[in-house]
Amino acid sequence: MLSRRDVLVVLPFAVGKANAQGRPEGVPWPTRAVRFIVSSAAGSAGDVVCRMLAARLSEAFGQQFVIDNRAAAGGMVASADLAHAVPDGYTIGMVSTSTHVISRIFNRELQYDPEKDFVPITLIGSSPYVLAVHPGLPARSVAELVSLGKAKPGSLSNAAFGRTSLGYLASVLFAHEAGIELNQVSYSSSAQAVLDVVAGRVEMQFSTLPPAVPLIRDGKLRGLATTGEHRVATLPDIPTLAEVGFPGYEAALWLGIAAPAGMPPAIVAKLNDELTAILSSNQGQAALQQESFVAEPGPPARLTRRIAADLKKWQDIAAAAGIQAE
Repeated sequence: MLSRRDVLVVLPFAVGKANAQGRPEGVPWPTRAVRFIVSSAAGSAGDVVCRMLAARLSEAFGQQFVIDNRAAAGGMVASADLAHAVPDGYTIGMVSTSTHVISRIFNRELQYDPEKDFVPITLIGSSPYVLAVHPGLPARSVAELVSLGKAKPGSLSNAAFGRTSLGYLASVLFAHEAGIELNQVSYSSSAQAVLDVVAGRVEMQFSTLPPAVPLIRDGKLRGLATTGEHRVATLPDIPTLAEVGFPGYEAALWLGIAAPAGMPPAIVAKLNDELTAILSSNQGQAALQQESFVAEPGPPARLTRRIAADLKKWQDIAAAAGIQAE
């Protein structure tokens, strides 16, 4: 016997309440392709994850979920496009720490409100940073790194992806809690920042995991700690900062899926159900882990809470450090 989930593979979902006979009322959805805006470049971790989700959603609903990469301006162009799309269920998009937290903190003229202009569908997952240093630095632990920083204030150079990134804010938070001063060296890309740490031109970096993990395994970088709530599966021997004297420290990039405000609740609920099933499956979790993300599916309210909490946390940290929007 076919399950309701099996039937949905070939039959469109009817949006609306059931009538007295138990049949759904309203317009069937989807009856055509759904645009899936991705606020990162083709081939990036976020893009790979979203393409996997789009393929699975296409199978489940019998209509194509078509990826539209809009990576300009840190994803802000993509999010503005998503916010202003018709909320009819035929445009959804990837949202992230960059588009919904960092953009608000650093951009005075943001063309959308991260909390009011979207309806959350689900949190996809998160990925922490790794605090990595050049192997020649005489610091084999976070405690030794802090001792070096205190012995010679300003002597430790940190490679940061500009001064408008979560990685930069993560280093600011670390320096504040450690009681040290870092010499911040700004880079136009994370890749170039990592290369300069490997070359020894800069002592340390809060790096995203994809470029750092193979370099740590090859001994070209020394990983001292990760910045999430839990250890990273790809670096199981490296402790979290919370484990080594920084209780409560957490900095992680997250990805989510949202739609324009006003999208019918029935479509939101159906998408959340399907995405939760995909992200909870062994296949889905493995696909995210391959891109250094941990799957964190849940109800839409979970994404709402994450956006609100991160906005408050990082706005407070930026204000304490005297960082102002441009």
